[in-house]
Amino acid sequence: MTLFLRILLLVTSVLLVLLVLLHRAKGGGLSSLFGGGMQSSLAGSSVAEKNLDRVTLFVIALWVISIVGTGLLIKLNG
Repeated sequence: MTLFLRILLLVTSVLLVLLVLLHRAKGGGLSSLFGGGMQSSLAGSSVAEKNLDRVTLFVIALWVISIVGTGLLIKLNG
């Protein structure tokens, strides 16, 4: 079980990094310090962006569950 949770943690961590990098920059963050905040997003969110948000939230939930599960198993078995 611990091996499964560790593999799940590794896979979701990589997926989370990739999904966050796929998101469009909204401005106002660190990107605006380097000139990336010049664009304005006047258009609404597209269906693809909403689906990307949903997938990202699902992967975040799996990531948190794997962290909590791994921590509990280490605490109980350690």
